[in-house]
Parts: sequence; C-alpha cells; structure tokens
Amino acid sequence: MYVNSGYLFNSRVPFKENKKALRILSAGTYQLISRPKLPTWRPKGRVDWQLVYISAGEGHFYLDGHEVIVPAGNMVLYQPKQEQHYYFLGKDRSQYWFVHFTGRQVKSILKHYEIPLDGYILHTGITYEYEDLFRRMRDELLECSFCYEESLTYLLRELLIIMSRRMKQGIPKISGFVQKEIDHAEAYFKEHYNEEISIEQYAASRNMSTSWFTRCFRDIVGVPPLKYILDQRMRNAQILLETSDSTITEIAHTLGYENPMYFSRVFRKAKGLSPSKYRKTYGGKLPDPS
Repeated sequence: MYVNSGYLFNSRVPFKENKKALRILSAGTYQLISRPKLPTWRPKGRVDWQLVYISAGEGHFYLDGHEVIVPAGNMVLYQPKQEQHYYFLGKDRSQYWFVHFTGRQVKSILKHYEIPLDGYILHTGITYEYEDLFRRMRDELLECSFCYEESLTYLLRELLIIMSRRMKQGIPKISGFVQKEIDHAEAYFKEHYNEEISIEQYAASRNMSTSWFTRCFRDIVGVPPLKYILDQRMRNAQILLETSDSTITEIAHTLGYENPMYFSRVFRKAKGLSPSKYRKTYGGKLPDPS
C-alpha cells in the first residue's frame, strides 16, 4: 500500500477550530498496491470535516446503515461527529485522496460554494485538477513554507469552486460502449505505462479512429491519453523515489526510460524538482496508515 499524507503541526490528532474561519488539518492519498483491503471505521466520527475523493477504483461506504459502492469520480463529505465506516479493496486498484478541515465558518463557506450538506455523496466527476489540488495541500503540510496555512485555505477554496462548477455542469452522459472502452484504455495504460505505447496503434486495435478515441478519453478522464500515461509514470516515479532504495538509473529503466538523464528532465518539468532532490525532500516521510 502507498500512503503519502501531511498533517498540521505534524500531529494526527484532530481538533475543532473555534477562532479561525477555516483551517486545514491534514491531506493526502492512499493507493492500494498489494494490500487486499483498507478499512476505516470511526463509530463516533471526528470533530472535524472530511472530504474523500475516489480517483480510481471504487470505495465501499456504509451510509445511514446501508452499504453503498461509490465509484471513481465521486466525493464523500463527512460532517463532524458523523460515523465514518468505509473500506477499499486492492483488487479494484483503488486510490483515494482526502482532506480534513475545521473552522467556525465551515458551514457558511460550503453553502457559499453551493456544496450540498443534506447528504454524503457528491457527484463531482473525474479531473486531474482535483488530484493536483489535493497533492498541493499535502505538500504545503509537509513543507510548511512561509504562509503555508494561508495557502492551504486558498487551495481548499479553489477545490470547492471547481467541484461546484463541475456539479452544476452535470456529469456528461455517455454510452455504455464508450465508458467500457475508456475503462479498458485506462486499465491498459496503467498496466503498460512503462512500455512504448502508440495511441494510433492502440485506437486502431480497438477499431476506433485516433481523433475520436483521444476526444472521448479527454472528455471522460480529463486529460489526453499521452498526458495520462505520463502522469502514471510520474506517479510511480514518486512512489519509487519515496519508498525504495533503487538508484535513479534503475527507476528510470523501471518506468521505461532508457536514458536516465531524459527521465530526470521529464520528472523535473512535471514536479519542479529533480529526482534526487525529490527523494531527499520526501523520501522516508511516509506516515503509517490509520
């Protein structure tokens, strides 16, 4: 299992903020790689708010006494003291992102951005903007740079704005055939991301034109196929840099790059840091899962 999270003041103990309007307590991601099941059960909930975004696979949530399967492209919002009971399965290749927040004006802020408070599940769709904002909040909590708490509140507000816009637009209706093809493509790209993939050849192998496949993939997933494959490579590069002692050259070869220097340039462009600098900054900082 891969976990990468940041916590305010490096503390995992939640608290209720009564003075500040909004305060972010933690943010991060969990991805099931080898672990068969990841359960969470907080019978009395937490004193803060929690927003969970399922970016891959699906989650099993017990909501008002009923088990509900929540697929990727949805978020679950927990209010303070609401029971939190859910689990993810490794066979689903699940990944989810989360943020915990508190503050005396949380309810009014959520109402301002027209985030529904009368249920749990928010049909927000899939976009890499979500992952980017969750990742940036996590990084702010890990780095604690100048004015990082102020930056955190701006990032959460930006997330709420994008969520609200996407929900107002509505999740685009797509045919079962198109969804099945895009699901197949995502699974194929995740499995073969470290190989040389020709989008033209892949589309032809599925009896689709390149332009039609690319447009459908971008509309549903949020990014073009080549960007999706690159993101898979960079995501796995982060995992290897943070959790393994493999050399940069070995990691480059594992990801499908014959030239380690080229891999380093691509990684720096994508993440803003060289692989060695990234490892020095984030390696060995992963907390144990709760």
